[in-house]
Amino acid sequence: MEILRLVYRFKFCLGRHVGLLVEFTGFRASDRRLKALVEAGYLSRKKYLYGIPYLYTLTHKGRILIGANKRENKIRLEQISHDIAVLGAVIFFKEKYRLALADIESEKDLHIKNGFGMRRHQPDFVFSSEGKKYAVELELTAKAKSTLEKNVRENYLNYDHQIWITGDNKVFALLQNLTNEYANMTIEKLEGMICHEQT
Repeated sequence: MEILRLVYRFKFCLGRHVGLLVEFTGFRASDRRLKALVEAGYLSRKKYLYGIPYLYTLTHKGRILIGANKRENKIRLEQISHDIAVLGAVIFFKEKYRLALADIESEKDLHIKNGFGMRRHQPDFVFSSEGKKYAVELELTAKAKSTLEKNVRENYLNYDHQIWITGDNKVFALLQNLTNEYANMTIEKLEGMICHEQT
């Protein structure tokens, strides 16, 4: 059930994400459970892009079992690298701040909590540590400066801290300029998160 809920909250997971986030005794233990869930029809295991491992997604049967929305998550090919990086960042901050999965809210969790009104921007995920709320945003490609600043301003108003992660020099420079105006910002390099997840 924990695996199914995790996959639902983040739209998909790679095998290594499940092994690190659900905290089995080892990767073999999580791989056995993933295999059993695929064989029982609760998870789907599919290749979407060359060079990227299989993605695990919920089937209709899996969604019913955990009482989730029956509508299937759409996997957008152009979003896959971003969403994999988000899961890597979740692992990084979970270990850094010694978080439980319950301390972390995915973008999907935040949209559900926000209700069915007008859909507004949400961070990629949010976590709570020592009574403070942190918004985490991964910006892999440059957005319009006005959009970036709007998202920074919203996070400034709604969270104690906001952490921006990027590997793009242009985005890094734009964010750096905003740190003078928004004091609750920090910027992290994407490369450090990727190395950490793969060690």
